[in-house]
Amino acid sequence: QVQLVESGGGLVQPGESQRLSCAASGSLFSMYDLGWYRQAPGKQRELVAVIISGVITNYADSVKGRFTISRDNAKNLVYLQMNSLKPEDTAVYYCRLTSGSEDYWGQGTQVTVSS
Repeated sequence: QVQLVESGGGLVQPGESQRLSCAASGSLFSMYDLGWYRQAPGKQRELVAVIISGVITNYADSVKGRFTISRDNAKNLVYLQMNSLKPEDTAVYYCRLTSGSEDYWGQGTQVTVSS
């Protein structure tokens, strides 16, 4: 069983940057594919960024060039660096770990972009 805890959310102004972190329990962190998802009020949860097989990254078109996903296997951490934030980035952000039939989600962290 893996537990995920996100942190780093909060209120930021448009154009600012913010970094989210997701800490994972367990000793097999390096084996998992990692992802960040978000859900805005009244909308479905959507993919933001993923790391597959440790090296392949993929991003939603809406965040390409602004967001970067990364991982630190030694610390069991996954990050989402968010730059040039826009009001439409406001959402609850979730991290996700998957491997085969295993699928774990964090509890989410709120990011609000507003002036």
